[in-house]
Amino acid sequence: MKSYKVIIVGSGNVAEAFARALKATSNEVVQIYARNCERGEAVAAIAGCEWCCEPTALKAADIYLLCVSDRAIKEVAASLPFSPNAIVAHTAGCGTLELLPEGAHRAIVYPFQTFSAGRTVDFSKIFLFIEAQDEATHSKATEFAKTLTDNVVSADAALREKIHLTGVLTSNFVNNMYATAAEVLATAGLDFDVVAPLIAETAAKALDCKNPSQVQTGPAVRGDIQTLERHRRLIGDNQTLRKMYDIISENIWRIKETSKR
Repeated sequence: MKSYKVIIVGSGNVAEAFARALKATSNEVVQIYARNCERGEAVAAIAGCEWCCEPTALKAADIYLLCVSDRAIKEVAASLPFSPNAIVAHTAGCGTLELLPEGAHRAIVYPFQTFSAGRTVDFSKIFLFIEAQDEATHSKATEFAKTLTDNVVSADAALREKIHLTGVLTSNFVNNMYATAAEVLATAGLDFDVVAPLIAETAAKALDCKNPSQVQTGPAVRGDIQTLERHRRLIGDNQTLRKMYDIISENIWRIKETSKR
């Protein structure tokens, strides 16, 4: 399998995750470029490479991987001198190719996973979604992606937006439910680890079936009005939590009824 010389642009969670993953492959991380010098140095130490925070110090590479926030892609990309024949790719789920400079070999390599500083993610188990401006660039970006995982899928902007939405639902929203549960547990003097076995079993069941609605439990799916009302009284004046509880309970019932048709 071909290997690539890669420069990672950025120093956040996604940049760190790619640095860890690429170091374990035959690819060479040549350099980390980051405007945050302290974080850039830290990510470079993980990748075992040099780092810089000045555009004039940017080296040549086969692939420049822009791991920066969606709103920063266009500005950062426009400020850097890329090698003429290199692929310039960003990693945003909702960002388009047009955020990258005209004339560059533009691509998107979107990793469908949640990343946090200090955590190692097994890239071989995640999906990388690829888009590129032309067939040759797409082929090269795909070949690069396959050095990290066999789960490589072509996805245009419309498809990636839907994928990104499912990520928000299954990761960001679910984690917020965990945080909300932690607040409720704290009012009872209990730690969050009380619900750890429940979280593990719920996730395991959802992954073991074709559709999570098949293993839905709880008062909403049973139509247990009395329990729902008790929970509403317990929530009390917390209007945000009350609204969340009602909307999600209603959606659980809707999905159940829709599945009968």
